[in-house]
Amino acid sequence: MNNQSKGALGEARAGQALTQMGFTILERNWRCPFGELDIIAREGDTIAFIEVKTRSSRRFGAPAEAVNRTKRLHILRAAQTYLMQNDALDASCRFDIAEVLPEGVRLIRNAFDATDLAD
Repeated sequence: MNNQSKGALGEARAGQALTQMGFTILERNWRCPFGELDIIAREGDTIAFIEVKTRSSRRFGAPAEAVNRTKRLHILRAAQTYLMQNDALDASCRFDIAEVLPEGVRLIRNAFDATDLAD
């Protein structure tokens, strides 16, 4: 299975798990000039921007470790664009990571925030 297929399968598994946790999926693979947001979901009054990382094992570390500073910055800029386009700049939001492994999906709520990116 190639990485693109693995990623799509992981995003589908993550979406299903999030729905079971009570999230409402708003968007999948939302794109703008700054990049792509894997899943945008609502949990209560909070908009969650969820980066999905799929791995077949932990051999090279936890999937969340692949969300480096550069990737977080792209996610933050894309999220700002989404919020502006949807007139939701005042909305409560957070940045989560969904780790998808053979044993299941692990959601890391508040995995990072904008202050993590300050110089």
